[in-house]
Amino acid sequence: MRIAIAGLGKMGAQIAKKLAEDGHEVIAHNRSNEPIDDAAKHGAIPAYEKDDVIDNFENEQLVLWLMIPSGVVDQELDTWLDIAPKGSIIIDGGNSDFRLTQKRSELVKAKGSSLLDVGTSGGVWGYKQGFSMMAGGEEADFKVIEPALQTLAKPSGAYDYFGPSGAGHFVKMVHNAIEYGMMQSLAEGYRMLKEGPYQNLNLGDAGEVWQHGSVITSWLNDLTRQAITENPTLEGIEGYVAESGETRWTLEVAEEIGMPLPAIQESFDVRLASQKGDVHFGTKLLSAMRNAFGGHSLNKD
Repeated sequence: MRIAIAGLGKMGAQIAKKLAEDGHEVIAHNRSNEPIDDAAKHGAIPAYEKDDVIDNFENEQLVLWLMIPSGVVDQELDTWLDIAPKGSIIIDGGNSDFRLTQKRSELVKAKGSSLLDVGTSGGVWGYKQGFSMMAGGEEADFKVIEPALQTLAKPSGAYDYFGPSGAGHFVKMVHNAIEYGMMQSLAEGYRMLKEGPYQNLNLGDAGEVWQHGSVITSWLNDLTRQAITENPTLEGIEGYVAESGETRWTLEVAEEIGMPLPAIQESFDVRLASQKGDVHFGTKLLSAMRNAFGGHSLNKD
């Protein structure tokens, strides 16, 4: 299928590359030119201006995948809606607040087009392992983009349709909140090994054993084990842990409906405390995990 990818950052570039290499006609756009040039090397059609994107769909329905930070979605969406023909499908593949997605969907609909939300997980590993994608919006539009999702899920990722506008971003939001809790649990456990009553335990070896047949065997534990093995003292890592917003939104919704989320709340509070200087081996390990699966900075930007 023909699809435009706008936003060629860590994940957007992988998405464009994976689609182009699987035979899709990918139009690659970014605010700076270098990522566009790189995408073209992998078979994408370069589009240095937004109008170039539109021109490439002259006789076809525009399918535009936005892979951009949540903070600029409104601005970018307004700009694209000014030039996109009616009947276009716009996909927000980033980490947007599902409540804003619902409002944006109405805005796009009023312009004669439609908005799909596709929460996308996989970090810097999605290109090789396949992305995990959670979609919301009109089911008919989901069917139009399904060939692209099938490619992006290869070889071991997955995707599904979850319901009306915002549903995909809602499922992805909760996924990220769970991620916080899992990461916090691992960080606390490895910190206990590090600072507990037995000195000089080999944390990498413990993680290796846990990774074979134990109840906590997981990709996240494997990445944690690798990080500790490569840097046992986590030297050069400050321990500042950023938060993307999705767990904050999850906790807001939980408060609205009166649902306690103690593990997720605590994991969120630890990150906030780290940003105020309360850092230790556990927060350093959280930062190392974020770097391992998402390519995020090890220290405060």
